[in-house]
Amino acid sequence: MKTPATPDDEFTRLRTLRALRVLDSEPEERFDRLTRLAKRMFGVPIALVSLVDENRQWFKSCLGLPVRQTPRDISFCGHAILGDEIFVIENALEDERFADNPLVTGEPHIRFYAGCPLAAPNGTKLGTLCIIDREPRTLDADDLATFKDLARMAEDELAAISLATMDELTCLSNRRGFEVLAKHTLDLCRRMQRSASLLFFDLDRFKQINDRFGHAEGDRALQAFADVLKRVCRESDLIARISGDEFAVLATASSPVEIERMLRRFQAAVDDFNAQNRLEYRLGFSAGSVDYDPERHASIGDILNEADTLMYAQKRARA
Repeated sequence: MKTPATPDDEFTRLRTLRALRVLDSEPEERFDRLTRLAKRMFGVPIALVSLVDENRQWFKSCLGLPVRQTPRDISFCGHAILGDEIFVIENALEDERFADNPLVTGEPHIRFYAGCPLAAPNGTKLGTLCIIDREPRTLDADDLATFKDLARMAEDELAAISLATMDELTCLSNRRGFEVLAKHTLDLCRRMQRSASLLFFDLDRFKQINDRFGHAEGDRALQAFADVLKRVCRESDLIARISGDEFAVLATASSPVEIERMLRRFQAAVDDFNAQNRLEYRLGFSAGSVDYDPERHASIGDILNEADTLMYAQKRARA
């Protein structure tokens, strides 16, 4: 049996998945409708909307199986999320990757599998829409096109959930998404005794940009600021647009010296943006930084408020 490889963007993928707050949720008709349709259209006994978590695949919708999850290391869907196209196994017994898989040699005795990856708006593969048969079979070109259409419908449903936790303008987490992910991250840091720091940013003179150049230009300034944040921060850092012109970054396993370096890199990147674009206004920001202390910060709100206070102190000092 071949264990699925880990996607290159695994950290971002898991962070995106957990921000949806859909794992271990109750069944929903909007997903069950799609698996019913897939099961009926392809005449298969099993159809699933499967989300691939860190160590398991969990079924948001599950028709034909008595369980809601199976280990990731034996999953077919773990292989399917590694690519962009439909992953098809016509006869698992004849495929060396799966012939001795316990899902093949035992219940549910998988022979045929087809899984279409389901991508989040940021491009990460969260799971699959998949159909399973206990008999070998094939799919023709029309079947594949139909199956892909159904998968796109499942993607749309996941995107609708994602919009509740993602800022549409900047494609960063919004406050709700940030609070969910930050709580998970800080809980992990506390258990593992790892450091974490929160940086709180506010654009300087943003109201003047809106008033003088219009809200469309204000939106472009916010997008530019978000893009600079994404370039400077590490993939493991959690970045969010908290509200209006306020942004936050949660950086883990970083010393105070490294946080200072990050702030200097960010200031240099903003200066570089201003020099290259030569707009009628300049991007500027104020920032507050707080090191996470489990004794002092009982909630995400506590550390956000402290960083916010420090940021405004810097803004007033510059006025």
